Amino acid sequence: MKILKLSCTILLFIVLLHPDSLADSASTLESFIQCVSLNSDLSVLPISSTIFFSRNSSLFTSVLESSAQNLRYLVPSAPKPEFIFTPLSDSHVQASVICSKQLKIHLRVRSGGHDYEGLSYVSKIETSFFILDLANLRSVDVDQINNNTAWIQAGATIGEVYYRIAQKSKVHGYPAGLCTTLGIGGHITGGAYGSMMRKYGLGADNVLDALIVDVNGEILDRKAMGEDLFWAIRGGGGASFGIILWWKIKLVPVPETVTVFTVSKTLEQGATKLLHRWQQVVDKLDEDLFIRVLIQPESVGKNKTKRTISTAYQALFLGDTERLLQVMRKSFPELGLTRRDCAQMSWIQSVIYIAGYPSGTPNEVLLQGKTSSKVSFKAKSDFVRNPIPETALEGIWKRFLEEENPITIWTPYGGMMSKIAESEIPFPHRKGTIFMIQYLTAWVDGDKSTTKHVNWIQKLYDYTAPYVSRSPREAYVNYRDLDLGTNRRNSTGFIEALAWGYKYFKGNFNRLVKVKTKVDPSNFFRHEQSIPPLSRAHYKKFSEIEGTNDPLKG
Repeated sequence: MKILKLSCTILLFIVLLHPDSLADSASTLESFIQCVSLNSDLSVLPISSTIFFSRNSSLFTSVLESSAQNLRYLVPSAPKPEFIFTPLSDSHVQASVICSKQLKIHLRVRSGGHDYEGLSYVSKIETSFFILDLANLRSVDVDQINNNTAWIQAGATIGEVYYRIAQKSKVHGYPAGLCTTLGIGGHITGGAYGSMMRKYGLGADNVLDALIVDVNGEILDRKAMGEDLFWAIRGGGGASFGIILWWKIKLVPVPETVTVFTVSKTLEQGATKLLHRWQQVVDKLDEDLFIRVLIQPESVGKNKTKRTISTAYQALFLGDTERLLQVMRKSFPELGLTRRDCAQMSWIQSVIYIAGYPSGTPNEVLLQGKTSSKVSFKAKSDFVRNPIPETALEGIWKRFLEEENPITIWTPYGGMMSKIAESEIPFPHRKGTIFMIQYLTAWVDGDKSTTKHVNWIQKLYDYTAPYVSRSPREAYVNYRDLDLGTNRRNSTGFIEALAWGYKYFKGNFNRLVKVKTKVDPSNFFRHEQSIPPLSRAHYKKFSEIEGTNDPLKG
């Protein structure tokens, strides 16, 4: 490890490079380090360490892969960043934007989490880029618990947020993700749904303020950024408008005791008919009740040689077991829920339960940070407005039994999700939606069978087309799917972006484009599916879609 001692007016930098390669380090990195030192606010962090990882660093690979989950984008042939910068203050993030522009090296931001297509750490449309990794910016300030608010830094995981809330109160929660290792910064930019969405809506529906670094390297709060940009960052997808530093979230009330259950049914136990019934009632259930379904093949029989389909009904009820049983007897008796199936616990324990940890796991598991598990996978998503017929379900089962490790998760809507207008935030999938589908297939033999598995999920996706939303066929932006279309290299790609933009955002895409054009007309913040700004050449086309003479007005 080499330590560069600079003057007292410049930060102390720890540059993690291979000892033998320090002299050979890229001039771009050296210029970037100098630029950041000159553009950081020294009064904020007068004596500290800012860490850079070059390609020659012995730790480069481990840092690159630290929050990446999809091995498809960690293969040797995948484009690699020139270096990784892990800032320790908001000021460093500001400096990164300034220096990225000055040195003309593209910036990719990551807060950690799913990132299904690796857009935060891989670029197929940039010849040179670096990663701004917010992993060290993970403070969670819950000091305003009596005001039902908290400030959370973008690099924190949703598990850390939940844990810090529970430390302060047994009767407060936040309605965001079920996967506790998600980075909160990017999670909320896509919407952020979870087990309390039917009661309180999305995580993005419960944001009161934010701090964002804009294209000029300025830090803006809600008042400074204006309502249009504040609207866009809550559900408009990450890395299109700026870099989220902090979210101010609205905490919601939860009972001291909640109830959870998981009830599984196989095909031999009537799973198909039961799932068809679930579709008919799930969006009409008491809004305190969330029942999702996890569906995957299962080996059964004496020697585990027969494959069938297992449907697991996993639920959170914001109340005690007695009232839950009353609700189920009235609204969904077909599941046959009994008292033995139910477990009462605190809300924070229910978070751990739904995340899949064993019974008795301590709350501190939520502090473990980003996940270390990695597989190759491909995912897609759909929204369903009418129950899928039993015959079509049987077709899905047939296809599932042909694949090695597929899973599909059906997430219920209704309740608050049906009460919030589609245009309230960019996330448009609201009234009329019964449930959302996530399809996913995973494999462990690397690139060898990628084509096989990707082709399988595409065929399944094609098969379900008649039974899901249409015009457009909707998709969830936090489950990025580059099959829907991508921006071109060196192009703002507005016309091309319509293909995927309307699937993610429906009519809200038009407003997102207007906001982008206003706040980032040069398209500094960009990736393969970032919101494009309008060029003058696209005015006429956009006006036809928007129905206005000047799409940049209003």
